[in-house]
Amino acid sequence: MITVLYMRWRRFVRRVMTRPRIDMPLAIGLLALALVGLVTLYSAGNGNLVLVGGQAGRFVLGGALLLLISRIPPSVLRNWTPWLYAGSTALLVLVVLLGEGRGADRWLNLGVMRFQPSELLKLTMPMMVAWYLHPRQLPPSWKDMAAVAVLIAIPVSLIAKQPDLGTAVLVAAAGLFALFLAGMAWWRIGALAAAVAGMIPLAWHFLHQYQRDRWLTLLNPESDPLGNGWHIIQSQIAVGSGGIFGKGWQHSTQSRLDFLPEHTTDFIFAVFSEEFGLVGVAALIALYAFIVGRCLWIAMEARDTYSRLLAGAIGMGFFVYVFVNGGMVAGMLPVVGVPLPLISYGGTSAVTLLVGFGVLMSIHAHRKMHD
Repeated sequence: MITVLYMRWRRFVRRVMTRPRIDMPLAIGLLALALVGLVTLYSAGNGNLVLVGGQAGRFVLGGALLLLISRIPPSVLRNWTPWLYAGSTALLVLVVLLGEGRGADRWLNLGVMRFQPSELLKLTMPMMVAWYLHPRQLPPSWKDMAAVAVLIAIPVSLIAKQPDLGTAVLVAAAGLFALFLAGMAWWRIGALAAAVAGMIPLAWHFLHQYQRDRWLTLLNPESDPLGNGWHIIQSQIAVGSGGIFGKGWQHSTQSRLDFLPEHTTDFIFAVFSEEFGLVGVAALIALYAFIVGRCLWIAMEARDTYSRLLAGAIGMGFFVYVFVNGGMVAGMLPVVGVPLPLISYGGTSAVTLLVGFGVLMSIHAHRKMHD
């Protein structure tokens, strides 16, 4: 029996390791974005090679995982999905019990590194929704929508408890995108949107005081320029001072003089804007748009419900990360802990994103195969 299992495992490994699984346009776009991220991080970190080297190491790890996962058929990923969802949710429970962090318990300390389990849900959440809807008739019924709502609510509530409202919203959006792509009628979408809008006054009372302050500061940052409004004001100054062509690489005064907080993480887009100006920002947005468009093209070419919903949700989720971070830096959205994808310094976020693109590579490579 053991011999038979071993032979089957060898055949499986040989099959998945001997075929190319890379979508070159998407790979080139990701590589270009990672290089831009390292160049920007070097400047934002005042030439700190340790910082840049650590981020490059994470890109290498994420790239290796991308190559590995790209060779796994979507049917296998689909079979693994409930276990991946359950495992990542269980890690959120551990965060509640053993988590640590600066002002919020969001990380697990593994000894050699710190790990943020909520980042995993940005991938396992749409995987789980796609898995649930795969064998069911579409568009989804109210019963199926209610079941999906429960699947989303469990990890989202645990993430919000950390507290990390920004990541909780992004995880919820990732799951809802998969539901949206399942063909929901527009009247149902409108009804749900109205219900959510009606719950906003109630939800306001459950927010922490600092979360309320972020929303109030967004409306009038000048009311507390040296306190809650500092981030937005300094970020807007950096973006505006870049002008059309920017001040040039390594000439961002707002970050180098320490006026701009979190300039290597959440507000690195402000550093990029100041150094490369409107022209650079337009080029970066075009690169992001190309990557998102390629994701949606892969979703459109997918041959089964699970792959189509998952690829589309990953692409649209990636767009939301860019939109939220850009809106935050420009003062159009409240300050939340959402990094700029593959540009901001961060370990778990970068690796998880590249793992998600590995799933997209797998979906693209197996688009002509039937499960």
